Amino acid sequence: MSEKVTLQIQPSRLSGDVMVSGAKNSVLKLLAASLLTSDTVIIQNYPKGILDAQVHVGMLERLGKECEVKNDQIKIRETDRIENILTWENRSIRNTLLILGALVTRFGSGSVPFPGGCDIGKGKNGRPYDLHIMLLEKMGAKVWEEKDMLYAETKNRLRGTDIHLPIRSTGATENAIIAGTLAEGRTRIWNPHIRPEILDLVDFLNSMGSEITVYGQEHIEVQGKEHLCGTTHRVIPDNIEALTWLIGGAITQGEIEIHDFPYEHLEVPLAFLRESGVRMFRGQTSLVVRGSSCYPLEISTGPYPGINSDMQPILAVFGAKAKGVSKYIDLRFPGRYGYAEELKKMGLKFEIEGNMLKLYGGSKLRGATVRALDLRAGVALSLAGFIAEGETTITDAWQIVRGYENFAEKINSLGGNATWIE
Repeated sequence: MSEKVTLQIQPSRLSGDVMVSGAKNSVLKLLAASLLTSDTVIIQNYPKGILDAQVHVGMLERLGKECEVKNDQIKIRETDRIENILTWENRSIRNTLLILGALVTRFGSGSVPFPGGCDIGKGKNGRPYDLHIMLLEKMGAKVWEEKDMLYAETKNRLRGTDIHLPIRSTGATENAIIAGTLAEGRTRIWNPHIRPEILDLVDFLNSMGSEITVYGQEHIEVQGKEHLCGTTHRVIPDNIEALTWLIGGAITQGEIEIHDFPYEHLEVPLAFLRESGVRMFRGQTSLVVRGSSCYPLEISTGPYPGINSDMQPILAVFGAKAKGVSKYIDLRFPGRYGYAEELKKMGLKFEIEGNMLKLYGGSKLRGATVRALDLRAGVALSLAGFIAEGETTITDAWQIVRGYENFAEKINSLGGNATWIE
């Protein structure tokens, strides 16, 4: 898909059935972890339509893996030309940091391009990676930057050690786990960020022969192994996609049954939404949203099981629909409110007080040309388009496809009206 693609959204009432795809924030970690073994790895419930997953597969193939995608499954085999230097001229993704961790723990050295991803924080290419450098150095690697590449090297194997994370970083927790699997001795990760995607990675690695124990939010213990074997693993459903369809049904007064709904991963945001007027009914493996009201929300983001920062822009559209003042504080990425300026073009009134976003909801939105600043901002603007008067055109809409599979197609299957324009 071209980076110049736009998405046109017409006012819509969403009703019907929709299936949640495999989690973008989980499958990328599993793809990186497949580098830890020369055996065959099979990942089921694979969201093949997600652009970031396609980029990652390209990186694996550049390193010497052979990837076969069929339906919702990917089979990853290793060829005899496996390399530990990732030369990559195309768009980068945040996951290059995990690729580096996997390469250096397996081969003793590796190099990758600087990470890409959404520009939602500080640091080179948008987000800092000093914690990744810290943990690799703590385990005995020498890490340095050269031109647009990040290098890591150790004389022998990485050494297991105690890693104290100053903040609950998802990426640093994942990299410490991956690096620890083939390190010599035991690695203990203190103050980890425990969330569903982390636990899915742990289950995946343990099925490959790792010995990883999670002690709640206190610490994770990884006993290093000489080698890991292949596995077959089903990736968890995407909780943020599930929340997207839930919000879509609520704000458009629709009725949607959301299949493969990860209820246990969304208990906190669901509690807030239930108290804010959303009528939802839990099935065995699905959730139905039906005939809801929208009352103002007051939330702050935080570590799991709290509300994830990625959910915040989506929940903000709920606040735009609700009559009254909704308040949002992002504790993970302070000031992640750029999307509000785009919603302002559609008629939303808001103000920022310190690190608090205050939305004055309930007024009619109108269609406009807006820009997807990042993945979640693009989805938020799409949701706003459902309840706006007239057509909404979203530029840089390729951002949405970075994390959502068959996004427009699923909207249209629910009776909505979404069109990709190249």
